[in-house]
Amino acid sequence: VTTDSAHAEPIAPNHLARDFAVGGAPDRVWVADATYVPTAEGWLFLAVVLDLATRRVVGWAAGPTLDAGLCGMALTRAVVARQPAPGLVHHSDRGSTYAAGAYQAQLHALEAVASMSRTGDCWDNAVAESFFATLDWELLVGARLRTRAAAGEALVEFIDRWYNLERLHSSLGYRSPMQYERFLRDQAVAA
Repeated sequence: VTTDSAHAEPIAPNHLARDFAVGGAPDRVWVADATYVPTAEGWLFLAVVLDLATRRVVGWAAGPTLDAGLCGMALTRAVVARQPAPGLVHHSDRGSTYAAGAYQAQLHALEAVASMSRTGDCWDNAVAESFFATLDWELLVGARLRTRAAAGEALVEFIDRWYNLERLHSSLGYRSPMQYERFLRDQAVAA
């Protein structure tokens, strides 16, 4: 179980409301979630932030424990890489990692709009869940990762070199996230 929603932290409204077709501009809506990768040493937890328009993993972090710090590191990496404008909608589950004061302070500093799924409803964050299903099917099924370090190396190869750069998505017109971003930039320049 990666979501602990039995906490006293404030819960944000569900602003996304399953509207996954956000139009062509990147960095308007991000979705965030966390999962775990099995290794012979134990779990390696993975927190990701995806851009909803391009399906690109814009930030991620992995570590031996799942906490607000790990999720905050993924968010920090996304912010450093992307520099989103104020008004970014950030959607996550309502778990303690995302509702934590430190994580919410990061969103507040970005002038981002926090959005959270309903209790126990994975469909509210279906794009992140779909990424994890892809990760499971294309990397983890049948893999025997001996160490957390080996799993971390496999994640770098999968996310940064395969998923973002080369993996084709039907929702992006059979382009990779990077190809789709270039397509959107070219369209904006031509307009």
